[in-house]
Amino acid sequence: MIFERVGRRRPVELVVPGSSLAEVVAPYAAAVGPASVTLASGPDELVGRYDGDAAWLEVTSGGRTTRHRSRRYARVDGAREVGLALTGTHATVLTRGPGPWIARGRVDLRDRIDTRSSAWLARLETDAPVAGRFGQLGLRDVRLVSGVADRVVLSATSAGPGFFDTAHTSLWELDPATLAVTHLSDLFFRRPDRAGAYGDHAVHVLRTSGGDGDGWLVATSTWGDFDPRAPRVGVTLARTTADLLSGVHLLDTEPLPLPVDGLRSVGVWDPHLVRVDDGWLVGFVSATRFFRFHPALAGGPSLDRLSLLGAASDLTQTEGTTLAMLDGQWRVLASDGRARRYPVFDLSMAPAGELRAPYPSNIPWPTLVPDGDRWLLVGFNGRRSGGNLAGYGTHGDLVFARSVPED
Repeated sequence: MIFERVGRRRPVELVVPGSSLAEVVAPYAAAVGPASVTLASGPDELVGRYDGDAAWLEVTSGGRTTRHRSRRYARVDGAREVGLALTGTHATVLTRGPGPWIARGRVDLRDRIDTRSSAWLARLETDAPVAGRFGQLGLRDVRLVSGVADRVVLSATSAGPGFFDTAHTSLWELDPATLAVTHLSDLFFRRPDRAGAYGDHAVHVLRTSGGDGDGWLVATSTWGDFDPRAPRVGVTLARTTADLLSGVHLLDTEPLPLPVDGLRSVGVWDPHLVRVDDGWLVGFVSATRFFRFHPALAGGPSLDRLSLLGAASDLTQTEGTTLAMLDGQWRVLASDGRARRYPVFDLSMAPAGELRAPYPSNIPWPTLVPDGDRWLLVGFNGRRSGGNLAGYGTHGDLVFARSVPED
């Protein structure tokens, strides 16, 4: 299957348009104003300051106020807007104009404020003219939402102003003809083993019906509190009858144990679920260490009775494991960042070809969308946003390619 690149899109919004702080159910909020802006909850206060020459943060908690100014990135000339973002446990001050949103200062609040507390979030208020749910600096980990009729819906990771723990999950509607994307909703998660709300991401969303009940399954990677000093990532599963195609949702989850027998696995992520006649297939990624990882496939009569069917354990930078029906057969697609290609496997994880498509930077997932008698490949790249302080994790652009006839 051969593809040609046809376009790119990158929706950037610090505040989800039309949202408010009353909708914030997880620590992903933002405020924008012409000068200094504040987010406060009871006696706790986060302030993004700008004096016309530089921008910095002030944090008040426990009766103590601290000032956080970057020596390298604080100075800015002629900013027209100031933004304050709360993403996970991180507060970031950004400025816009001239040019796009740029992070000028950031502080980790984890040892001072429990930003994941529902009671703390419920008291959030601001003095800014625009405030609400945090939007995104970029989109990555794009995947087709399964089981939605008559429209194309994608799940994505909404990039925050920093590493993985500043991102969260969002849903978008795609117009395959124009490549326009429209934001539909944001998803957040409660963990079965700890309190609070998390911006877990790298997900698969599946509409269910019949014997599986009318509702949704959301399989999620627990990147929302990733700590490089003590890395740990697993997969959880949420079940809900709520309308996930609009608004904001905080979903309860349970563990989704994935079989890793013989894989020396230290973490799993990127789940993809498919209901088949005799049960389930689940694609995922297994890591032998951080960050050395490869695609794997499990199957079983139910999601709590899965066995390992195979793994491409010779690969070391390959993720985005995705199941697709190609020529009447289930195939496993993946994205090999080292070889810059999209390998295809059979259900034993033996090689079965590849998608011949332009390969952007980073490790774009191989998401195939039916497009008449052709396919639309939806990926992403590693282009960052938000400046040097925000750094890795702020990617990327959506990158589109269409299949073309083979000679």
